[in-house]
Amino acid sequence: MESSHDSVVRIALLGCGNVGAALVELLRDPARRDELRQRTNLDLQLVGIGVRDLNKQRSPASWFPSDLVTDDLDGLLSRDDIDLVVELLGGIEPAAGFIRSSLEHGRPVVSANKALLAEQGVALSALAADNGVDLNFEAAVAGAVPVIRTLRISLAGESVNRVLGIVNGTTNYILSTMANEGSDYAQVLGDAIALGLAEADPTADVEGFDAAAKAAILAGLAFGSVVPLDQVFREGITKIRSVDMAFARQFGYCIKLLAIAERVGDDAMSVRVHPAMLPLSHPLAQVDGAYNAVFIEGMAAGSLMLYGQGAGGMPTASAVLGDIIDAARNAATKSPAPALSNDANYSVIALDSLTSEFYISLDVVDQSGVLAQVTKVFGDHNVSIRSMEQVGIGEEARLIFLTHEATERDLAATIHDLEALSVVDAVGGVIRVIGQSEDL
Repeated sequence: MESSHDSVVRIALLGCGNVGAALVELLRDPARRDELRQRTNLDLQLVGIGVRDLNKQRSPASWFPSDLVTDDLDGLLSRDDIDLVVELLGGIEPAAGFIRSSLEHGRPVVSANKALLAEQGVALSALAADNGVDLNFEAAVAGAVPVIRTLRISLAGESVNRVLGIVNGTTNYILSTMANEGSDYAQVLGDAIALGLAEADPTADVEGFDAAAKAAILAGLAFGSVVPLDQVFREGITKIRSVDMAFARQFGYCIKLLAIAERVGDDAMSVRVHPAMLPLSHPLAQVDGAYNAVFIEGMAAGSLMLYGQGAGGMPTASAVLGDIIDAARNAATKSPAPALSNDANYSVIALDSLTSEFYISLDVVDQSGVLAQVTKVFGDHNVSIRSMEQVGIGEEARLIFLTHEATERDLAATIHDLEALSVVDAVGGVIRVIGQSEDL
């Protein structure tokens, strides 16, 4: 039942896809509305839904407000009875223009637009602060996992050293299934598309574009410095094979697509997305299926991990709803969250100067003297071998190496010369190794 003390918040929703439709359900379903009002003392009223295509089929539920749907988004935002705007359109424009206009008119904005926030988040946050309102974006990185709030508020005074994240549910499902069932990448991808767990064109996910945008956002929050998206190193999962999964497990590792942001020295950071071999003892190694998790290493707080559903309409809408409530409460008390920090001015260092351990798989001719030729190339480029395994495969052999730490530059030179050897038929897999079990 509505209380006389409830604050009315009139919401314009831009975009009504999977997440938007789930948010409408959270706001309009009678079974949820009374509890939401009682818990928040807010009367959250959806007063308009802006969409690109009026002909698209919407929810048949009796509570779905079809009369609120319009394709005149400019007209919706020009109304004077809007208190808060939720942007779920995706893409850069016209979403950026709608957000800027809303903030300039003193309206808080909630967005799940990772690409836009990676590119313009700091500038838009400053605009929000200048106009005394919030720009909230919890749902942009890991769905229902509250990593933005944690970095922005709970760890605001923490000196964060490193953030490791499994932030793409599609790729984590694919890699988890490959590991658990021994299936090849192409087969699992096809199954994921058929199940609706991957898009018909999965490029943004499997090539790491989605995770790279999220890595830029996480790095900006962790280190208080703008991270241009074109400076985030990106490598997808399309070259990962079932044999790599098997050898990883044999050596005590699993393979995950990680978004990594870490300090390097006093004034630099590395921001990258790539497959990595993690020790099975690492907490992130236990994150399977479409789940997301973010592992944060701080100077005072130590290590902590946030885990939960990172994809899907309802979990993401739950994060959006939390942002709406925060923004509405802050607007009522005229105490918006501070703008994102951009004072640290860290530089993003090039990948080739970083060091890592590596897993390398070679298909070679099965004859005497091959191993000597191969290991000489490693030695020529100062890449030290930690362990090696040889497996016969018909008239060929497969050599599997784990290296000690080496620079990316030296490893690249090693791979270049290995590919030139007549006894090497193919360089199968090259995967970075993150930490050894005893270091965790």
